[in-house]
Amino acid sequence: MDVFINDIAAFLPNDPVDNDAIEDVLGRINNIPSRAKRIVLRNNKIETRYYALNPSTRRLTHNNAQLTAAAIRGLKPYAGFSPADIECLCCGTTAPDLLFPGHALMVLGELGIDECEAVTTAGICICGMTALKFAYMNVAAGLSANAVATGSELAASFLRADFMTPFLTEGNQTDVARQPVRAFDADFLRWMLSDGAGAVFLSDRRNPDRIALKIEWIDHISFAGQLETCMYSGGIKADDGRAIGWRVKEDIDSASRPYLFAVRQDIKLLDKHIVGTMGKALSSVVAKRRITPSDIDWFLPHYSSAYFRPKFYDEMKRIEFHIPYDKWFTNLASKGNTGSAAIFIILEQIFHSGNLQRGQKLLCFIPESGRFSHCFMLLTVV
Repeated sequence: MDVFINDIAAFLPNDPVDNDAIEDVLGRINNIPSRAKRIVLRNNKIETRYYALNPSTRRLTHNNAQLTAAAIRGLKPYAGFSPADIECLCCGTTAPDLLFPGHALMVLGELGIDECEAVTTAGICICGMTALKFAYMNVAAGLSANAVATGSELAASFLRADFMTPFLTEGNQTDVARQPVRAFDADFLRWMLSDGAGAVFLSDRRNPDRIALKIEWIDHISFAGQLETCMYSGGIKADDGRAIGWRVKEDIDSASRPYLFAVRQDIKLLDKHIVGTMGKALSSVVAKRRITPSDIDWFLPHYSSAYFRPKFYDEMKRIEFHIPYDKWFTNLASKGNTGSAAIFIILEQIFHSGNLQRGQKLLCFIPESGRFSHCFMLLTVV
């Protein structure tokens, strides 16, 4: 059964924060300005982002469930729509407000819906897409007439100065100017991640009076069975590459225990594998779906930093799936890296831009460095 995205909404909290104001909002670690900030921002090309923080007190203005509910309330798939009309709600996020119950249940609580199927998906950047895929399959199978899928992030909660571990010290500040990927290992996530939420309304019927996006297919491919953990929280990595979670506290050295829930990224692994695994995943999708670059009118990539933009571009050329830059659409510079919410926020902007024409095809690309997974989705404007 065909499934259509009939509306898309995004919610970005508070006022945009420019590069000069980041440390005023998040705070300075040890009251010292970051030495890596300028280098990281120069490479990621982000100019503004949004935080669910009061800039004066650094207290949260929204929790994750509230961000998500705000995005859902912004949906207007038809006149008179209410969240109470939702038959299936699927919510993905990297860091929910509680370990349990599931994030989708907390969102339902915010919305005050009486009865609804609710599904939570976990992960990092791709968990918004796993939520979308479950919603898509639910409608396609005829189990529900509509569904809403969301992606949301509240990164600022663990980027604040009173929470963030000071990774950079005098002893390990290498020449990040000449080797910018090294900066990622320390301050990258602090100057990259930000807050936001997005939601899509799926239906077995397309909009009668305006465009909709028909979902052709969604493919997830993970290399976690072959590669080590790269981005993580809630534990440490041992010297042999094993991930040791917070439950096994006795196996974690005392110096690391206070920082178990800091977000970390193994930058050597990131630089070594994120681009190559993307090429392998895309090659597999191309062979399976029999698509060519000429089929694609818009390429919507979610990448964490502009540092990777030319690397992904060159990899696509290498596997002979070259999409020129004039077909790429991203809002990383103005909206920031919002993880699982990013592709929803990208889609929301282009969906409401007036630039889409019936018959056009959109190829969405979402990489995840957690343990190297990639998602591709093909949409047709109808």
